Amino acid sequence: MDVLNLTASTMPHRTWAEIDRSALRHNVTAIREQAGERVRIMAVVKADAYGHGLRHVVPAIADDVEMFGVANVTEAHEVRELTATHPVFLLGPALAEERAEVVVQRFIPAVSTVEEAAAYAALAGAEPLEIHLAVDTGMGRIGIWQDDALEIVRAIRKLDGVRVTGIGSHLPVADEDDKFTREQLERFENLVAELRVDGLVSPVIHVANSAGVIGFPAHAGDLVRPGLMLYGCAPRPEFQTRLRAVMTWKTRVLLVREVGPGRGLSYGRTFITDRAMRVAVLAVGYADGYRRHLSNNGAEVLIRGRRCAVLGRVTMDQILADVTALPEAQAGEEVVLLGRQGDEEISAAELSAKAGTIPWEIFTGLGPRVVRVGG
Repeated sequence: MDVLNLTASTMPHRTWAEIDRSALRHNVTAIREQAGERVRIMAVVKADAYGHGLRHVVPAIADDVEMFGVANVTEAHEVRELTATHPVFLLGPALAEERAEVVVQRFIPAVSTVEEAAAYAALAGAEPLEIHLAVDTGMGRIGIWQDDALEIVRAIRKLDGVRVTGIGSHLPVADEDDKFTREQLERFENLVAELRVDGLVSPVIHVANSAGVIGFPAHAGDLVRPGLMLYGCAPRPEFQTRLRAVMTWKTRVLLVREVGPGRGLSYGRTFITDRAMRVAVLAVGYADGYRRHLSNNGAEVLIRGRRCAVLGRVTMDQILADVTALPEAQAGEEVVLLGRQGDEEISAAELSAKAGTIPWEIFTGLGPRVVRVGG
């Protein structure tokens, strides 16, 4: 009998995510059409490109965007390895110990205080470091408070080792509260006008996240920072039809069992069969990112293009699905957890709602056992 000599690289995947590069490029085009052709795009690729895999995302859109945005210096290095030409922007503060590396690599930091700017200036040497000033206009997280900005920016501009090339702010409720967001945008734009009058020449202005791009395109500024919508999920539902989902998350059927009535399924016996059922055991669990909160909350998977209910509690490595209506279902075949199969689709919005969370967390929660596959 022949024995297959399988290695880690040739073993069939148990659970994997297929990344559609053409969908990424489609979404970049939709973003540019919405924001305006003159507006530059900073693709936000923090958290391993929202769980989609930097090595799949960055090369796919490098020719279509002007900058990349990341959360920290480690991510900045990972992007720099994939593209040597694009500016890399740090969306959050660097640690004091990381600042020297920011200067050496010429990453662009977001600066919230005079002390941060002075620290970068002291490290920069003869060539000033480009910095963007973060302004707090309502997010309450980082940034110079808007009422203090004029005085603080004046102090920062006096430093020889840094050059202010951008001003940004962040929208906390652009997908929830249009009134507050309009007022916030007005405050930010008035402040920018004041800073320009005060002598800050030609900074790059950026404030719009995905929800801002969709809901307030007239306020796109010089640069937009799309994250979620880049990956095909719209934080404002009116834009969803213009995007294409980038990720299809799949697993496999491990086993199919015939189960009689009155049988408990999974931990806690929270699901008891009320009839004879056909149950598929699937090779995915909460260790892979299939959230435990999906237990007994109406979650479904796609098998042979049909919706099949998830039964009982989600466990670490396996879930159970009802395939009573699919007598042909068998071990080994593909199951879609997120994405399209045939005429059916399970969206990130649907999955996150049933898990009691948000699409951002679904994407970034995929664990390392989920192999990302480019396509």
